[in-house]
This record gives sequence, C-alpha cells and structure tokens, in this order.
Amino acid sequence: MNAKGITPILNVSDFDDTFAWFDKVGWSKRWDWGDPPSFGCVGSGHCEIFLCLNAQGGKGKGRNTRTFGEAGGEEQDKGVWLSIWVDDVDAVHAQCVAEGVEVLHEPEDMPWHARELHIRHPDGHVFRVSQGVEG
Repeated sequence: MNAKGITPILNVSDFDDTFAWFDKVGWSKRWDWGDPPSFGCVGSGHCEIFLCLNAQGGKGKGRNTRTFGEAGGEEQDKGVWLSIWVDDVDAVHAQCVAEGVEVLHEPEDMPWHARELHIRHPDGHVFRVSQGVEG
C-alpha cells in the first residue's frame, strides 16, 4: 500500500452542534450532504474530517474527566482519538478555554518531545492537539 492521504470519519449525534463545536476550535464547515444532511466535512488547512450522523463508527462519552490515568471499564470514552499537529498548542488552548470547549489535559511538555493538549467533543471523541518540542 502507498497511502496518498487519510480522512477520519466521526460518528456524531447532532450536525449543527458538531459544526458549531468545530468552529470553536478553529475548524470550518466545508460541506454537508443530504436533505436533511447526514454526512459532512470540516477542515483546517489541508486537513479534513468527515462527519456521519449516528453511523460509521462508535461514540460515547464516559464519566472520566481526564485522559491520562486508569483506563477501561465504563469510564472510558467510546469515541475516536485523533492526534492533530499544530504550530502553537498554547494558542489553541486559549481559544478552547475562551469558547468553553471541554479540556481534559492542559498543555504540557511530554517526555516524547511533544507539547500536548487534550480536548473532547460532546460525543466522546478526544483530540490530542500537539506540537513538537526539542528534547
């Protein structure tokens, strides 16, 4: 296989709420399909994420309020984890806080040479927002 690109598909519960959530974190609606829409796309730069209403993958928000720590059981989110690389994690964090986005892990320099922030979509999808740091 010689992959040319990858586009994740997220199972979402509400299109309008999801497009609004992505707008809060700096992504924009690219298109939607159907009447009423049941499939769509958000994008940032050259990256895109497809959205599917109540299908194509899992979702579900556990009671956990942290992404690091004990895993498993009913506490664990059932949604997708995505790693997104940016130039400035702290700027993304400030925007998320200002917009009321759920932050699970504050920006921190990790031992694997990345500064990371974790945020969660209302359907349980976790976005690991990272930037490289010198080690």
